[in-house]
Amino acid sequence: MLRYAYSAAAVCCAATIALAPAAAAAPPDDPNDARTESVNPALSAGVDLLLTSARIGVKALALTIVPLHYFPSFDAIITRESGWNMFAVNPTSGAYGLGQALPPEKMSTHGSDWRFNPVTQLRWTYDYMVDRYGSPDAAWMFWQQNHWY
Repeated sequence: MLRYAYSAAAVCCAATIALAPAAAAAPPDDPNDARTESVNPALSAGVDLLLTSARIGVKALALTIVPLHYFPSFDAIITRESGWNMFAVNPTSGAYGLGQALPPEKMSTHGSDWRFNPVTQLRWTYDYMVDRYGSPDAAWMFWQQNHWY
């Protein structure tokens, strides 16, 4: 089962890496711009579906790391911090990843693959919540009061 989970994570990562830039690089709306092309709605829907599937896969991985009774709080924080996007970057602070580590390199304590491995990011984020707040529930309570954690 664990081997399958890591394989699923690799597929989700590869799909996210391959398609996210294409989705973000949609042509401008200016009809006079030479780069304007028609966007195939089916392709756009397919990209959205694939990215949604990748996020669901990362959530499934989180369920193998985060105890079930803490998952609602963990999910609430990650949803608000990164939208379950393992490549999320805060443009203001530079915080990175699922848990929005600042500085991002802090996640290297859990693996050198922190930039692209959701398992490493999830483990770091869960441990951070436990070390700093005592639990994801306590981290969520803090987040609700401060809108950061």
